[in-house]
Amino acid sequence: MTDTFPSGNVLYVRGLMRRLFQRPTSELPDLPEITLRPIGVVRNAVKEPQAPGFDWSAVKSRILVRPELADSLLGLETYSHVKVLFWPHLVPPGVIGSKHRLHPRDDPENPLQGILATRSQIRFNPILVTAVPLLALKGNAIGVRGLDAIDGTPVLDIKPYFSHFDSIPDARVPEWVTRGRDSASKG
Repeated sequence: MTDTFPSGNVLYVRGLMRRLFQRPTSELPDLPEITLRPIGVVRNAVKEPQAPGFDWSAVKSRILVRPELADSLLGLETYSHVKVLFWPHLVPPGVIGSKHRLHPRDDPENPLQGILATRSQIRFNPILVTAVPLLALKGNAIGVRGLDAIDGTPVLDIKPYFSHFDSIPDARVPEWVTRGRDSASKG
């Protein structure tokens, strides 16, 4: 059976074409604005942003939690590692979310990637996260090592590291990730 079109019914054809080729309507509701207040701040000897490839592994940091939140740290000292969520406060507002795609580490040898497929700070919401060894906890001060955040960085949250939740043994990463890590560790 074939469809017959009334002669000259351009609107019918346009409507049919629009239904056939239109993109699906968004399933996203209007998303609310979110305001976060840091729970603390990073203190360490690194005062300026560092170039990609900088070795953070030996950098010791203290995270000073707001005094009124100190009691929320109860029990954290029983963990060997924590995840620190922080905000890269020196990324200029005009740069945040300015790129949807980039070459990771600004290296054109790395394939063009969507920003959400990288760990770049130039994100739409640049919330960064790093798992680090917990060295000490006293009062509202948490000692850690290897946190890739400079002095004065706002800390948004701290979570205990659970190996059975946070470690994925068979996780797959693109080849450029391991190539970059291997060359950074050699040089």
